[in-house]
Amino acid sequence: MPIIVRIDVELAKRKMSVGEFAERVGITPANVAVLKNGRAKAIRFSTLEAMCEVLRCQPGDLIEWVEE
Repeated sequence: MPIIVRIDVELAKRKMSVGEFAERVGITPANVAVLKNGRAKAIRFSTLEAMCEVLRCQPGDLIEWVEE
């Protein structure tokens, strides 16, 4: 998959658990797992914005396109 999700990297940098992150963003831990594992087919901009706000980062810190 050419889109790489780096949520786990950002969580590790901040020593934040998936549960805490999910609660602060307003999504379920199961949905965080779907995003982290690259199984998501889409993400709402409002969710991406909330994730960036919680992690104090840019969208490009969370997702990256790589050539296959």
